[in-house]
Amino acid sequence: VQLQASGGGLVQAGGSLRLSCVRSEGYTTHVMGWFRQAPGKEREFVAAITWRGNRNYADSVKGRFTISRVNSDSTVYLDMNNMKPEDTAVYYCAAQKGWYYNPDRQPDYWGQGTLVTVSS
Repeated sequence: VQLQASGGGLVQAGGSLRLSCVRSEGYTTHVMGWFRQAPGKEREFVAAITWRGNRNYADSVKGRFTISRVNSDSTVYLDMNNMKPEDTAVYYCAAQKGWYYNPDRQPDYWGQGTLVTVSS
């Protein structure tokens, strides 16, 4: 399984950006999600969405980020609004087997990262 992420870039604080991730093998019922890793920090969970559309968010992005997916296209999106400099990180798309997101287990598949930089 390959996950192809795109959409990173440079944005000013308060701005918006959309990340996309496409799964190479097509339709899946896996949980899809996004993680990020800021410079000098550990990778952290951002958001996840189940096949049925149940969503989980990190507290730091609630109310600002929205995760969505199109099952027929095996694509997951992350809409990021009101962005802050602390959102600067490499964002990774990921997939986890199962019907619901399990925070105690690492994803089964990772995509390559896409860099998001938020300037103040």
